[in-house]
Amino acid sequence: MRIVKAFLKEHMKDICLYAGFIGVFFVIFFLYDIRTDAVNYAFLLSVIWLVLYGVVDFIRYVRRYNKLLEAERQLSSGLESLGNPATLLEEEYQRMVVTLYETKLEMESSNRISRQAMTDYYSMWVHQIKTPIAAMHVLIQTYDEEHPEEQSYSKDMKMELFKVEQYVEMVLAYLRMEELSSDLSFEQYSLDSIVKQAVRKYSQMFILQKIKLNYSPLEKMVLTDEKWLVFVIEQILSNALKYTKKGSISIYLEEGENAYQGRELLIIEDTGIGIQPEDLPRVFEKGFTGYNGRKDKKSTGIGLYLCKSVLDKLRHKIWIESEVGRGTKVYLALERNISKM
Repeated sequence: MRIVKAFLKEHMKDICLYAGFIGVFFVIFFLYDIRTDAVNYAFLLSVIWLVLYGVVDFIRYVRRYNKLLEAERQLSSGLESLGNPATLLEEEYQRMVVTLYETKLEMESSNRISRQAMTDYYSMWVHQIKTPIAAMHVLIQTYDEEHPEEQSYSKDMKMELFKVEQYVEMVLAYLRMEELSSDLSFEQYSLDSIVKQAVRKYSQMFILQKIKLNYSPLEKMVLTDEKWLVFVIEQILSNALKYTKKGSISIYLEEGENAYQGRELLIIEDTGIGIQPEDLPRVFEKGFTGYNGRKDKKSTGIGLYLCKSVLDKLRHKIWIESEVGRGTKVYLALERNISKM
């Protein structure tokens, strides 16, 4: 229906012109009292011819329209499917399209080169910065051995150095996001093994901050990419530790009546400061820090955005429930091809 309306709109001038000619002849014949028997027959034949011509023209119009749609779908591979222009106006439009397309390709190429140069630089920076970080760990350990009475000083140093390591890894993950799909490798993994990798990495932070970990073995297999799921759990633990000053962090599977669509959920729950209700719908937005982030003045607003982006690629689901002053629960639905109700 849309294409029929468009065709009639484009040919409305021709239709009105022809109807005007017929009207002029009929008015003249009526004023001069001329018999119109033969003329009526001629008009009837001309109308039939006009309809046939219009049908043929409409078929050609539809073919050109479909060819343009096909060219639009194949635009990434070139403009060869545009076909030959039917009019001078179409020829000029095609010339403009070709010019814009070539400009677009040049801009994409330039942006790709710049992006790759930036990625290469920061990737090199990330790998180089790991050397002084490792050296600082050794220096702190040596300092602890030589000055056992000043443990509080080295504790603060260890915590800040650990944060630096996390920020470095976040930068690397952010740079790899665009090529994430090509980096994924799906296999069946033990969820317990994946979570323990993240917990071991943060074990020192649990000890330094005196946060209790409630953890039971997670007897579950998941189809996922191990490296990236570990990264997601690390980011969630990092946030939990950042905003939990005292209390505990619990990691468990939810089963029974509360299980999501009959499936088990991995839940990471803390007793931290919680998230403001008005901030909850936006916590996964890029760069959004919310009330807690503005108060902390050190939040980047990237961690949960990366988690959501990675889990979307893995076709897992994540959502958060929180109550200010009582803590936060992060839900991970690790089965694939499901959606949150």
